[in-house]
Amino acid sequence: MLHGVEPICRVLQIAPSTYYRCKSLEAQPERRCQRYHQDEALKPEILRVWQDNRQCYGIRKVWKQLKREDFTVARCTVARLMSTLGIQGVRRGSRCITTIPDDSAAKPLELVKREFSANRPNQLWVADITYVATWSGFVYVAFVIDVFSRKIVGWRVMKSMQTQLILDALEQALWARGKPKGVIHHSDRGSQYVSIRYSERLSEAGFTASVGSVGDSYDNALAETINGLYKAEVIYKDGPWRGLEQVELATLDWVDWFNNRRLLSSIGDIPPAEYEENYYRQLTQDTAA
Repeated sequence: MLHGVEPICRVLQIAPSTYYRCKSLEAQPERRCQRYHQDEALKPEILRVWQDNRQCYGIRKVWKQLKREDFTVARCTVARLMSTLGIQGVRRGSRCITTIPDDSAAKPLELVKREFSANRPNQLWVADITYVATWSGFVYVAFVIDVFSRKIVGWRVMKSMQTQLILDALEQALWARGKPKGVIHHSDRGSQYVSIRYSERLSEAGFTASVGSVGDSYDNALAETINGLYKAEVIYKDGPWRGLEQVELATLDWVDWFNNRRLLSSIGDIPPAEYEENYYRQLTQDTAA
């Protein structure tokens, strides 16, 4: 049994003119309002930014990236259109414990006091370890981060959580940064970081070691934050993982994106590499002046 438009609209309590207008606009979209056309132009740009950034960005960072590209758009518009597109940013999970305190080892002083700030590159580095569950067992990832720009300057993936893991990450950082001297190196009190081998290597490099207190993640909060981003933006999002090689390749790709393209609110919503470039550019200008 067929029903006409008017009886159906009467039951649904909408005006027939509303139905006819919607059908007319559906057939002739050029007659739609300006907001509709603006939305249709923005949707592919929002989707592009989200996809280009590993599908990790939420509303705020998509909005910030569009502004960097000179798009004039309100944050609430980005939020509405991301909801329409059915996309959202990743969310961080809970913290895991990977380093075990060694109460018998000699421990350096706590020099940072939760003040994770620096006035220049290679003034303060922080280091930590996290883990990844794979089909072939756990693998462990060590990061070394420059506090000034939040740039990851060294990293390593291994099947063992022994001192060699963090030594390799440190060596990569030393070579990548031109073997700087006088850097404060901060970590937690894990047995790897207070081991004799690691302490001697820091001393040889001309570094000053610093460790946080036992059982307090806030004393290495910046490194924990980077670990959290890594787990949320790579491990939880793209897993499950077959083994070490797959995790290593994914980490390489993420570190490159993180250092060179990811926007960080703590340094003014720009990538770490750009933040350091701005510092050295300003330094050169001040020297010339």
